[in-house]
Amino acid sequence: MKKSLLFLIVVMLVVSFGFAKVYRVGTSAGFPPFEYVEKGEYVGFDMDLMREMAKEMDFEIEIIDMSFDSLIAGLVSGNLDIIAAGMTITDQRAKVVDFSDPYWTADQSISVKEDSDLTITVLFGDHNIGVQTGTTGDLWVEEHLEKTGILTGRYKRYDTFVLAMTDLVNGNLDAVVLDSPVADRFAKVRPVKTIGVIKSDEKYGLAVRKGNSKLLETINEGLKRLEENGTIDELIAKYF
Repeated sequence: MKKSLLFLIVVMLVVSFGFAKVYRVGTSAGFPPFEYVEKGEYVGFDMDLMREMAKEMDFEIEIIDMSFDSLIAGLVSGNLDIIAAGMTITDQRAKVVDFSDPYWTADQSISVKEDSDLTITVLFGDHNIGVQTGTTGDLWVEEHLEKTGILTGRYKRYDTFVLAMTDLVNGNLDAVVLDSPVADRFAKVRPVKTIGVIKSDEKYGLAVRKGNSKLLETINEGLKRLEENGTIDELIAKYF
């Protein structure tokens, strides 16, 4: 009996202290340089940020890729623990999730084909504009252009910006509205260019379920440490 009890105690100690907590991190891996797939691996600024944070704060992560507009639903339903997807902190999103301290600031860019003569007037009249579903660019075009009647052409949503950019390059769109760092990245690898910037001063944050204050504190402490030890600066130099 004593041996059985001792064995049980040892097993409980191993379970309690022998394994790091595993958090399911949701992302949408079509948003370079923040998250994308390279040689079968999830890479990018956000992905490295989460890996470095996991080491710093002694937990493990499992990365789950899904469409951007499904991420918050996945978090609320309990299928995800953290969202790391270049997600802008907005009042509407903050009603259903809790955001970390901001770790990035961005604006919205207007991208066209490299050989295009179009200017920012592409946002007016009978032009075809692409966005990624659920992004702030999507919301901005809908609110300021489509609903107001300024844009009379086709307004098309895509699951990822990669698909939107592909349609742009293939001549099926006149322009794409997307976050500036991502537009800059695409301009380096695809025949596209930026013709204008919409100053939105957006702040990116990591998201957790509403009320999960313990995990939020862990994430904010992790961001603070990575800022102080220079890791974030190293990731910026690597990806930007």
